[in-house]
Amino acid sequence: MASTACIPPVPAPQDAVGLRDRARGALLGLAVGDALGAPAENMKPSEIRARWGRITGYVADRPAGTDDTEYAIFSGLLLARHGAGLTQAHVEAAWHEWIADREEGPFRGAGFSERGTLENLRRGLAAPISAQHRHAWSDGLAMRAAPHGVFAAGRPAEAARLAAIDGSVSHEGEGIYGGQAVAAGVAAAMAGASTVAVVASALAVVPDDSWTARCLRRALTAAHRGERAVRSAVVIGGYPWTDLAPEAVALAFGAYAAADGDFTDSVLTAVNMGRDADTTAAVAGALAGATRGVRAIPSDWADAIGPARGSCLPSMAGHHVLEVADLLTRTAHEAPPDPGHTPVPEAGPPAPGAGHPAPGTRAAAAVGP
Repeated sequence: MASTACIPPVPAPQDAVGLRDRARGALLGLAVGDALGAPAENMKPSEIRARWGRITGYVADRPAGTDDTEYAIFSGLLLARHGAGLTQAHVEAAWHEWIADREEGPFRGAGFSERGTLENLRRGLAAPISAQHRHAWSDGLAMRAAPHGVFAAGRPAEAARLAAIDGSVSHEGEGIYGGQAVAAGVAAAMAGASTVAVVASALAVVPDDSWTARCLRRALTAAHRGERAVRSAVVIGGYPWTDLAPEAVALAFGAYAAADGDFTDSVLTAVNMGRDADTTAAVAGALAGATRGVRAIPSDWADAIGPARGSCLPSMAGHHVLEVADLLTRTAHEAPPDPGHTPVPEAGPPAPGAGHPAPGTRAAAAVGP
């Protein structure tokens, strides 16, 4: 069971202006972290230091978000269309319309979990069977989970529920838990929660005995001693794959906690720890951006982020994360209130909802460019 003890209360969401500022901070922070971390992906700290010293800004000539940003846009547009009524059928239909049934970009669907999902969908396997592949534990859901927290500001349980529905097409087990933790943390930060409350909200939505929860607790225990301690507490030594959800999510939350929510320090701590640095920095950037708002992001970093290039998902080309943030804020503001929600989520992913898929093309008015 997930822990519900000693969970700090999540404040009520702020007015529309405040929420818009935090929403833009969360998704622009994700894209900035992704772009900063991309050159250091799969590297060790010693390799980073040998090449750049300590990374303190962009080291690429043309910084841009990777698959992390494009999949976050994908999930954000889907959620903006369906809101709280999102179902597994909607998600599966969108995977076909926007990804599986189209020509892919040069990244060819991106990470291992995405490749496995696409292969299963193209073979005619439906969700949740489509998520049964060798990398269902990856951080592929965690990297696209922030939009759920933006939409469900102040409602970590609802954010976790939506993230689980989104992830049911591509992930299982620890892969789902990692996405839920990110969604819940962003939802708490969107409401102005303290760093401690943000982390507690993330821990509250995953089972206490899960690998994700154990990694999160280790990272948070080490956070006051800085990035080396966080990395030592979490990284699986000798394991070749860096996209392991429990590790990546814990590194991101550890970086955020070590920086006490400061945007610049959160993101740079994640980047300089290496491993799956684009994802860990993207998640840390989403958490810190939601906590401090868009104005906390250095202007030169923010200005470098343009519309998605479609390098991984051509269907996302031309969409900007700020557009998605505004869509989610507007959709959430227009949705009828849910009087039965609770600010503290229960354990485990919910059973996916039933429903009929809506068309998943960019031409739809709700999510068009």
